[in-house]
Amino acid sequence: MIRPPAVAGTFYPADPRELARQVDEFSGVAAAAAAPKIAARACVVPHAGYMYSGHVAGAVYASIEIPARCILLGPRHYPRGEAMAILTEGSFATPLGEAQIDSALARELAYECPRLREDGVAHEREHSLEVQIPFLQRLAADFRFVPVVLATDRYPAIEDLGHAVARVVAAQPEPVLVIASSDMNHYESDTITRAKDERAIARILALDPRGLYDTVRGEQISMCGYAATVAMLVAVRELGATESRLVRYATSGDINGDRERVVGYAGIVIP
Repeated sequence: MIRPPAVAGTFYPADPRELARQVDEFSGVAAAAAAPKIAARACVVPHAGYMYSGHVAGAVYASIEIPARCILLGPRHYPRGEAMAILTEGSFATPLGEAQIDSALARELAYECPRLREDGVAHEREHSLEVQIPFLQRLAADFRFVPVVLATDRYPAIEDLGHAVARVVAAQPEPVLVIASSDMNHYESDTITRAKDERAIARILALDPRGLYDTVRGEQISMCGYAATVAMLVAVRELGATESRLVRYATSGDINGDRERVVGYAGIVIP
């Protein structure tokens, strides 16, 4: 199965040369080549249109060593498909070519987390993972990935996925990067969004999955990928992570000047 691009030409350029140029610009390829890289276990990256959040995602990807294998966790924005959906074979097409699903790794994760369901419907229109792939195609040669999108808000289910990710990653002979795709607070003023996002980011930096879950839900922070981020935090804590750092934060208001109705974007790395 080849999953065709759903948001090429809207969230990012459909022309491969322009897409490559933008990815290189956002990730500062020339400067990043000379900078030391972090061997990261995981990261949080935004998934809005590149004009709004590409510079945040690019700053994260430029700062880390991207291994050949990745697990991508993101939200399912559309009301179709399974609540915990994985694909275990095939590829995702972008204007830069096809990115192969890591079938062996995906099958291991599906086995370790029986809540996951094989479901192409949940993935067919979803942009949260797709917008990450051109960065990985450009910055990591021959990478393979496992795609998982989530629409559940039940903590036990999210926690189970996180433990499963940890078991699968720990069993691999080579590094696996866990990528949580999420934008932060949506469509409130810049002032409110920054305050809400600061509280959510504090829980991520503390590597506190339950704290992030409770903060987002209790304080009505519209962080679309909080479930993916919670699962990632469960996994990295089990894998021994003890620190994290905020690479970049911005809002859409920084780009378009509208401070009344913004979306927040955070880029975080967990070594």
